[in-house]
Amino acid sequence: QVRLVESGGGLVQAGGSLTLSCAASGTTLGLGAMAWHRQGLGNERELVARISRSSITNYADSVKGRFTISRDNAKSTLTLQMNNLKPEDTAVYYCSAKMVLRPSGDPTYDYWGQGTQVTVSS
Repeated sequence: QVRLVESGGGLVQAGGSLTLSCAASGTTLGLGAMAWHRQGLGNERELVARISRSSITNYADSVKGRFTISRDNAKSTLTLQMNNLKPEDTAVYYCSAKMVLRPSGDPTYDYWGQGTQVTVSS
């Protein structure tokens, strides 16, 4: 039983920065890889960044070099630092996590937050 709660979304001008946080509660020892997904209006949900339990990271090409994902396993938190934001980054951002026992090759994320809105003005 894990609950994920995002925070930090808001309105920012293009070129600005924003930091999203995700707090996990419950059986946090059972968390494996974690990720940030986003879904803009009229768009499909896409994977933005992912991080393994040992902090190996991967990024979508659209955000590489601008976004940084990190985690603090002791505090059970996940962070997404977003820099040089663009209007196309506007979306609802979701925190997600896998159960620790799920194989690495399994794309399924077991837990999801409610999402936080990020709006980037031009």
